[in-house]
Amino acid sequence: MTPATRRALVTGGASPLGAAICRRLAADGLHVVIHAHAGLARAEALAAELPHAEAVACDLSSIPGTEAAMLRLLDAGPIQVVVHNAGTHDDVPMAGMRADQWLGVIDVSLNGFYAALRPLLMPMMGTRWGRIVAVSSVTALMGNRGQVNYGAAKAGLIGAVRSLSREVASRGITANAVAPGVIASPAVDAALDAKRIAEIVPMKRAGRPEEVADLIGFLVSDQAGYITGQAISINGGMA
Repeated sequence: MTPATRRALVTGGASPLGAAICRRLAADGLHVVIHAHAGLARAEALAAELPHAEAVACDLSSIPGTEAAMLRLLDAGPIQVVVHNAGTHDDVPMAGMRADQWLGVIDVSLNGFYAALRPLLMPMMGTRWGRIVAVSSVTALMGNRGQVNYGAAKAGLIGAVRSLSREVASRGITANAVAPGVIASPAVDAALDAKRIAEIVPMKRAGRPEEVADLIGFLVSDQAGYITGQAISINGGMA
């Protein structure tokens, strides 16, 4: 299939980073399925801006509910690109972490990867071409105080794509992770000022969502067909 006929699912596609990813994939000619949970209105508004896009809502922490939503998407044909960008924070030192704070983060970031991808995988394999990218984090590589749950989920994604890449390579499918560092967003802007960012990032600035989206755009292209099982950092030199 040509890029114009390929369909891409971006989980968490209405977030600041997700929206940048969706715009990049749409610019490359893919039909983009923008996943949202609580932010369906934002996903629909973004879809309206793009030439070939649609929005879908499901709760990734519900494996049966997500499977049903993915199967409905397959009625229109296989999804050949999956970018798992959805994630959540619930930061607290582990000594005071409640079970729901641990499980909530794991359910969206790590279990959500399984929930969204598994129903799509066999149809993708049948096309003998596919691209899978999981958005991990610098926290998975360096650790961060108060983010034991988040670090575990994001590190789990790296392990998942490394093993998955070996299962699907013979079918022309790649599976990689990207590990962003401090990327500009309203949440980051509220938590870190420019002085603090300059202290922790060797490049002295936050990354732009478009810079991460450009990396992902390359990884899902035909040109990246021999890159698989990798965790690629994009963090201004933090790790």
